[in-house]
Amino acid sequence: MDVKNKGIIVEIEKCLACKSCEIACAVAHSKSKVLEEAAQEQPKPQRRVTVQSAGEFAVPLQCRHCEDAPCITVCPTAAIHREETDGPVLIEQDKCIGCKYCLVVCPFGVIEVSYDGKVMVKCDLCYERAKAGQIPACVEACPTKALKFGSEKDLAARRRQRAAQDLVSSTQKNKDKKE
Repeated sequence: MDVKNKGIIVEIEKCLACKSCEIACAVAHSKSKVLEEAAQEQPKPQRRVTVQSAGEFAVPLQCRHCEDAPCITVCPTAAIHREETDGPVLIEQDKCIGCKYCLVVCPFGVIEVSYDGKVMVKCDLCYERAKAGQIPACVEACPTKALKFGSEKDLAARRRQRAAQDLVSSTQKNKDKKE
């Protein structure tokens, strides 16, 4: 699956804060790729998406793979890079020195220190899964489909369609009240 110009969009009103996305992400980035085995691994597999409480809502947050990514610019070892133009922002663990500059400049606060404290970790849009033709684990695991994966154009089209449906529904309700 091509991940160029693609991303994850969140429909916040659908998120139940079940954290299925966090678990699926950790398992996808584990050595075994199997939940039961991943739970026994040392160090524990680390998730790259975090469900954050925000008032009455829960928001799954992960790297937005910024077009002009400040984490790429600030990385002194070029560990943070894109393998292809318009591809996801990746961290090459072997080059990362854990300086935390990327953590400081990330406007979304989604880059974290690894559990062993040696390197940084962040969402990679499940780059390895994508090469195998799969969508990101968090998107696949979401029971309410609050997470969607697609191109910016596709995601915007879905949003417009939903907005149009909401407007029609609202108009119909107002019409029914007047009758």
